[in-house]
Amino acid sequence: MILQALYDYYQRKAADPGSHIAPEGWEWKEIPYVILIDKDGYFFAIEDTREGEGRKKRSKKFLVPQSVKRTVGKNANLLWDNIEYALGANPRNRNDIEERYDLFIQRIKTEIDLESFPSVKLLLKFLENDPVEKIENSEYAELWQTILDENPFIVFKIDGASNSCICDDLRGKLKQPDNEEGSCVCLVTGKVKTEVARLHPAIKGVRGGNTQGGALISFNLAPFNSYGKKQNYNSPISQSASFAYTTALNLLLGRDSKNKISIADTTIVYWAEKKTEEVNPEEIFSFLIAQKPDEDNPDKGVQIIESFINSVFTGRLSSEKTNHFYVLGLAPNAARISVRFWKAPSVEDFGLNIKKHFDDFEIVHGPKDHKYLSLYQVLSSTALAYKMDNVPPNLAGTVIESIIDGTPYPRTIMQQCVRRIRAEQNVNRTRAAILKAYLNRFNKIHNKTEKEITMGLDPNNTNVAYRIGRLFAVLEKIQEEANPGINATIRDRYYGAASSSPITVFPRLLSLKNYHLKKLSAGRKIYFERMIGEVITEISSFPTNLALDEQANFAVGYYHQRQDFFTKKSEKEIIEIELNNN
Repeated sequence: MILQALYDYYQRKAADPGSHIAPEGWEWKEIPYVILIDKDGYFFAIEDTREGEGRKKRSKKFLVPQSVKRTVGKNANLLWDNIEYALGANPRNRNDIEERYDLFIQRIKTEIDLESFPSVKLLLKFLENDPVEKIENSEYAELWQTILDENPFIVFKIDGASNSCICDDLRGKLKQPDNEEGSCVCLVTGKVKTEVARLHPAIKGVRGGNTQGGALISFNLAPFNSYGKKQNYNSPISQSASFAYTTALNLLLGRDSKNKISIADTTIVYWAEKKTEEVNPEEIFSFLIAQKPDEDNPDKGVQIIESFINSVFTGRLSSEKTNHFYVLGLAPNAARISVRFWKAPSVEDFGLNIKKHFDDFEIVHGPKDHKYLSLYQVLSSTALAYKMDNVPPNLAGTVIESIIDGTPYPRTIMQQCVRRIRAEQNVNRTRAAILKAYLNRFNKIHNKTEKEITMGLDPNNTNVAYRIGRLFAVLEKIQEEANPGINATIRDRYYGAASSSPITVFPRLLSLKNYHLKKLSAGRKIYFERMIGEVITEISSFPTNLALDEQANFAVGYYHQRQDFFTKKSEKEIIEIELNNN
């Protein structure tokens, strides 16, 4: 299913003139230097294609014949390569430079009809007349020293030619190797008697992966083989299909790709089965994962998300709702690439579950906070120092699966969140939203009698842990008003114990409360005593211990009550007015 979807994506892009995806047998490659040859076949100049400053320097992209796989053995690319293969230079003092250089030249002679391509004939004349010596004795000697240090890829060009490099002359004209070994039915296309790809092209761009690229499919040891078949003959995929799926995946994983996001140790790529006209689920997913407000229009993300959600219910997606939306999570694994998750919901199901996710995470917040929380904000809030590198392995993948499938969130995210709250004594909007969303989805399946947690303060919620959390927030507020400008409150000293073993600290806190109330005005004293009475009615006794789920309820109750102090004014004002009139 994954390979079929990637193959179809390549075919869709190849049919779009504006996509510039590489044709079969070719690839786009960033190459920093072009060696210019004059019309007599002699060295002319070196052209530096890089633009930008410092680390932001980018080399120009060239369409070149597809690169070969080099692991242990030696193999040369066609018409382009590093300076060891392409020029016979020896910056690393290798003993096999002549062999590498000969491989480069022999491949040109074997695969290209020189009489049909005068530019290649001139290139061979240049290569067979000690090119390194000619460059070293030219005005480009200083630049050549820099090139020797870098050992970069290079291409060749005839000076004055309109093409970007000699490779352009061969587009659509390269000989295709005749090799019927292993011919059978392609597992991707279903075509019969196709040429099986012994090795598939390398896949690059997975965060933390091998810089030379990795393989999604490979059989490199005897235990992986069956029925005497070696390497990828165990899983027959045609040359054409292997090129298509790897090219599509490399495009999605590319440096400039808008369909790639890295979360913790997982690299996620996503794409729609067909191009959509009304709304773009690819754009929605990017905001879901790592929403970044537009400087000119901070509400752009909100508008895009709400437009997509509304389209599911208004019929705007009637012709597109059955299209699939693909999400593929990848992670490095030595020379291979492991699939963390693969999801292929319809656009309609994706929209419904996205709405469900945002509804679950909706919680009362400040007026300046963004309406929707991105997955980046969610995961980083559960990690030490808010760093994504500290997010537990696999957590990002399991959370994304829960969002796309509409299933309960992983218990790990609740555990991590509770631990961070206790370590930092900080229940912020994101952490409270995580706990609310987790508890509501969990209770819908495993504890249906439990009342659903609302977006804001719920006076009718009788859950003991929720009530104790509210009580803790009230006691903290009393302390703050009794001691204006206080540096540390009971939260800094007692939150961990109060949320895990209430019986050990609440008798003392309630005793301290009486001392703090004496410092308040009569109106405020009555107001807080009424509130404590209302909160404590459902608490017959303080529990000895609270389990993690109950600690989550405690945190949500605490957060709801704290937010209520800053948003709800009418009741306080009424009490103050009544006391003043009396």
